[in-house]
Amino acid sequence: MTQDDGELDSLVRKRLRALRVAQGWSLDELASRSRISPSSLSRIENGQRRLALDQLVTLARALDTSLDQLVEADTDDVIANPVIDSTHGLMRWPVKADPGMTVMRQRITTPPPDHPAAMRAHPGHEWLVVLSGTAVLMLGHRRFRVETDQAAEFPTMLPHAIGTAGGPCEIMGIFDREARRGHQTDKN
Repeated sequence: MTQDDGELDSLVRKRLRALRVAQGWSLDELASRSRISPSSLSRIENGQRRLALDQLVTLARALDTSLDQLVEADTDDVIANPVIDSTHGLMRWPVKADPGMTVMRQRITTPPPDHPAAMRAHPGHEWLVVLSGTAVLMLGHRRFRVETDQAAEFPTMLPHAIGTAGGPCEIMGIFDREARRGHQTDKN
């Protein structure tokens, strides 16, 4: 076994234990879900038993994860740099784990539109948090004030727009692939 294999082996064992503990499960609980004895699980977690592929697949299923996530070792590229769109006052970061998702930071200085005809609707889902100031989120005929440190989540098929309530506000949003496409279309 090379040093890299030993590091991967250790990483997988730590992940197995961490996932079990995060679920609040004892060894007995995971044993009943995976049909692997508690003593075998203990020896796997502690490095006293060889990691077998068939057991890893079983454990991944029992822990509601994938084998890929258990053995993924590439952590060299953890920093993401923003793409800056100065025309629209946006900073965007791709989400590496899901290339269809985008994180966006935006400073808003204008109020939302006064009439629903100016709102957009498109497939997708959005989540946003107000970093500073107060945002006004228009969803259909409803108007929501979203204060600093509050978040909003909504399907983008609802006609929507966001603006500020008085002074500037800054938001961070997460867009799934469809919502991101809808906003790219809106901006053009």
